[in-house]
Amino acid sequence: MTDCFVVRANARTIMLTPLEARHFDAWLKDRPDDVRAWVRAADFSATPGAVLLLPGGKHGVAGALIGVTGDDDIWSWSAASAKLPAGRYRLAREPKAATADKLVLGWGLAAYQFTRYRDSSFIHPKLVWPRKADRNAADAVLGATFLARDLINTPASDMGPAELAGAARKLAREFKAKFRVIVGDDLLKQNFPAIHAVGRASSRAPRLIDFTWGRARDPKLTLVGKGVCFDTGGLDLKPASGMLRMKKDMGGAAIVLGLARMVMMAGMRVRLRVLIPAVENAVSSNAYRPLDVITTRKGIKIEIGNTDAEGRVVLSDALALAVEEDPDLVLDFATLTGAARVALGPSLPAMFTNQDKLAAAFARHGAATDDPVWRLPLWRPYRKLIESTVADIVNTGSMPLGGAITAALFLEAFVEDAIDWAHFDIMAWNLSSMPGRPEGGEAMAMRAAFAVLAERYSG
Repeated sequence: MTDCFVVRANARTIMLTPLEARHFDAWLKDRPDDVRAWVRAADFSATPGAVLLLPGGKHGVAGALIGVTGDDDIWSWSAASAKLPAGRYRLAREPKAATADKLVLGWGLAAYQFTRYRDSSFIHPKLVWPRKADRNAADAVLGATFLARDLINTPASDMGPAELAGAARKLAREFKAKFRVIVGDDLLKQNFPAIHAVGRASSRAPRLIDFTWGRARDPKLTLVGKGVCFDTGGLDLKPASGMLRMKKDMGGAAIVLGLARMVMMAGMRVRLRVLIPAVENAVSSNAYRPLDVITTRKGIKIEIGNTDAEGRVVLSDALALAVEEDPDLVLDFATLTGAARVALGPSLPAMFTNQDKLAAAFARHGAATDDPVWRLPLWRPYRKLIESTVADIVNTGSMPLGGAITAALFLEAFVEDAIDWAHFDIMAWNLSSMPGRPEGGEAMAMRAAFAVLAERYSG
């Protein structure tokens, strides 16, 4: 649990009163004259995230008002907690359990700071823990989100393939999972040629991170995360503007590690497997080239239309391995295409799946957890756009339109039709700060995915 929560009130604890705009006038009407005058003078109207301290009392503050949007609100609490002065606060009235869970999540997410390279003088206000809030659930969500954000925010100089593998190993040890990593030329010996081809040009060896947790007899859940720790674009070099945020190109791996942490912390009845192809797409004399043909673990031969479409290439080997043991469900997360951002913007992840029921579950739980995803189609007629004249498939579409769809269709070629599968094309980054979501790395679609998994494997 973050240090923005405390167990009990003390003599200086300030009472918080959450108010919705629609109920504000009725509430204000019943206040004493001096309170009404103060609130009106401050022009407070309970807009979401607004804060107003009320004067009075032994310590100069009689309480505080917070504008919220309703019982299911998360982000108003994030906005308000960031505006309150340092101190200890408690709710004037204990909320019901579902509301308490939402508000502690909002309060906690706003407390995140990335301080690896600089100290921060900001002290987040502390909230007395609401009695009905689920502490274990909050611990799981906040811990996983902070883990993913920290990994994504860490620059590539300190978060290469080896360091990403170290973070995965640390997580596996925490939950007594079985961990292995295949490094460098051993990838060729163990038949992961696509991962090796993309990562071989870097002085930091490519690797496949692989860990398992849970009982072998439980349903097999496999999470696959793109772990491109920095993407220059390879020989099809990105411009400076396109390379600027490429430390986040391992965002899929970071989210998978966060989601795995939530699954293991919850003791979910699954046999969990995590697969992360971790590489740096660099430029060197042995870099893979445009129009090279790469043989994959599945035997499918890929023609390289562009070396900057490397994520789907490394994922091809990981997905091929994932389906070899006939899992119940495979989810992959990847910062894969700019086309998905053009279609849906930076904050709404694109989802592709071969199962309508799975898509419906993600739509429902995404809305309920304030972590939405949007389904895009696996439009079969576009398969012709990734056909190659010299190999089985090409890693770029033959036209610059529908790029997120053709990328998803490429990945689908490495997944068996009978296996439930969903692919998430994510930004993994907040372009600007929003309540509870500071600029920088973000664990997009992770809370929604956990809710879907919790429902699916609740038995």
